[in-house]
Parts: sequence; structure tokens; C-alpha cells
Amino acid sequence: MSDKPSDMGPDRPSVSDEEWASFVEAAKEQGLGTEAQERALRKAKPKKQPKAPKAPKAARRQEPAGWGTGPAWQEMNGRAQRRRRIKAGLGITLVAAVALVAVRPQLVTGVLPESVTSALPSSWTDHPQDTTPLAAETAAPTAPPEYVDPDRPTLEEPFKGSPALRWADGAAGITLPAAKPTGWMSKTQVEAALKRSKDFLVAANLDPAVLRGGRPEAALKLIEPKQPEIHERLDKALAKPTEENDPTSLFSRFAPSEVSLVGSVVKTRGHLTVEPGKGREKGAVLVRADLTFVYPLVKARPGADEVTRTIVRREVTFAFYQPGRYAVTKGRLILNHYISSAGNSSCDDSDGFYHPSFAEDHTAAPDPAQTGPAVDPYDRSKPLDQEPKGCGTVTRS
Repeated sequence: MSDKPSDMGPDRPSVSDEEWASFVEAAKEQGLGTEAQERALRKAKPKKQPKAPKAPKAARRQEPAGWGTGPAWQEMNGRAQRRRRIKAGLGITLVAAVALVAVRPQLVTGVLPESVTSALPSSWTDHPQDTTPLAAETAAPTAPPEYVDPDRPTLEEPFKGSPALRWADGAAGITLPAAKPTGWMSKTQVEAALKRSKDFLVAANLDPAVLRGGRPEAALKLIEPKQPEIHERLDKALAKPTEENDPTSLFSRFAPSEVSLVGSVVKTRGHLTVEPGKGREKGAVLVRADLTFVYPLVKARPGADEVTRTIVRREVTFAFYQPGRYAVTKGRLILNHYISSAGNSSCDDSDGFYHPSFAEDHTAAPDPAQTGPAVDPYDRSKPLDQEPKGCGTVTRS
């Protein structure tokens, strides 16, 4: 099976009026809405909203200020400081709406209460999911992954019903290209740069201690010490996070008092590329990473068994300059640019953690922070800065 999507998923038999009426009645009993809500983009920070229902965490784009010596570094410093304040909002939250089910029922049964999904015709849910592992990703896909049957995740099978079921586990999903001489680097040096970049990405997004809310020490130690502004900003973000300076822009962290990871596997898919720097990055070799991580989660309370998933996509660019010619530290990497989005996480929280939504949190009231369109968090076919802005809804988790 390929990554090519199907707009409507597997072919479905027609549904009788009686079956549909049964489903709608069950949905009404759960207090679910009947249409998606869309509003204009936020022009100012919204008031703090209750944690349920949850809107998505906005995408973050940040570039560190330049450093080093020479006129080129002075120019880079000014541009980077201005760009650092650019923030694109990509909203993704779980919303169960009858209107969405009517158009594409297979998208949301995994997040509806069991009393509602039990009213669905069996023909909608009796197709087994393909579990064949996908080949490693070597370049950006041309379309989102196809929709699968809406099997609900369980503690034993937390990736059930998700395209991530076929993805690689953890670091194995971070695909490195074959190294070749690039810019000032030899093949061996490119191999070392790729390995260092992957080490950072693993430490920032897969370290169990970091996922439990810990400080990402291993990742921080890999960042060039002569980037004082980025170290200062990240230290402040970890100590006192704000909406503008949120550590989840770069690190995957969950509040241990709220949720815990189901099992020890995080599904990962993505790739790295290498290219010589141009413009203000002239003289550098750039390693660009485009990765998606899928985290299965359960509430941190005794007996909790509802599994939800938060999907985090990151684009990170590392710059490597030639030691001796530039004031750089051997064995460290320069954090040049990063942007991220989180599917199924509140966008109005700024405490430095992702806050996933569960079906039991859904209410009939619309979320005031929800302003953007529906988004497929598994779609890796477009750069993040081309995604729609605003806090919207996920079509699947």
C-alpha cells in the first residue's frame, strides 16, 4: 500500500435511513454539535479558556539571532531578530461533529464516545487496517497518507486506526540521506553533521525524560555555545514559558500530572536533506529536517484507558560553518531555524507542555479559540509555512 491518499477512504455500501437516524440520535444524546465552526484569525491574544474542549497549540516559527564576526554576521543578526517574532498559527484540535461524520464518517469514529460509534453500521468499521511497514521516507511526499478504517486505539494497540501504525518506531523513522561532499564539507564531515542533527532531534522529541516534562539537557548541550541568545531564550522558555516563548516550539513535552505515554513507542516519519547555504547562510552547510512524531497518550489517573494521540510536525534547519574560518565550536550545531505544529493540543495554553484532548472532554459548546479550517495532521506534502493559519480542527488523530 502506498502513501497516495483517497479522498473518501475505502468504498462504503449505502446506509439506510434507519441506520443513519440511529446514529444521529446517539450523537444528539452525547451533546455533539451539528456543524463545524469557523471564524476569522485572531488579531490579539484570546482570553484564557477552560481546558475542555481544547483548541490546538499554534505553530511556532523562530530563528535565532546571528552571531560570530564580520559584516555578514551583523546583517544576519538584524534580519533574524525581526523574523524571530513571526508566528504562524496552525490550529488542530479534536472536534466531533455530526456534519463531519455525514461527509466522511471514517474520519471521526475514533474520537466519538462508544455509545455513538456503536450506532454506526458495521459496514463502516469492518475493514482491517494494513499493518505492512512503509519504506523509509527519502523526500517530501506529494500527498497526505490515505485514510484508514476508524479503529479506536487501545492500551494494547495505541496506533490502531492511524497511518502511523505503518511508520517506523522512534529514531528509526528519522531517515538520513547518503552522505556526499557538500560545500566546505567532505563526505565524512557530512556524515558527522547528519548524525549530530539526528542526535539533537532524538534528544528533543524522543527522550522519555523530556516527554515527561524534563529539561532537554542532551539536546541543549549540542547547540553552539556561541549562540548566547538562543541559549538564553530556551532557558527562559523552560523556566517560565509564555505564549511567545514556548519550549514546545522545539521540544516535545507533556505534563506528567495530566497524561502519560502509552507504552514506550513513539511513531516517527520524516527525512533530512543537506545543501550548501545561500544568501545570508553563504559559507554554511545546511541540514534540513522535516519530521512528524505521533505520541499515544492516556490520562494520568488510575484506571484511565481512553487513548488519544498528539501529532507533532517539525521543520528544523541546522547550519554548520567551517571551524577556523568562522568562530564556531567543533562538535556543536547552530540552530538556524525551526517551525512546528501540534495536532490535538490546546493552542491557548502557554505552560510549556502539550495538552491533548480526549473524547470525554468534548462538550456541545463551540471552542472560542477555534478559528481555522480543518487540517490533516498527517499530511506532510506541504511545508508548514504553507499550511492554513488559525486554530482549527483535525480530520483525524
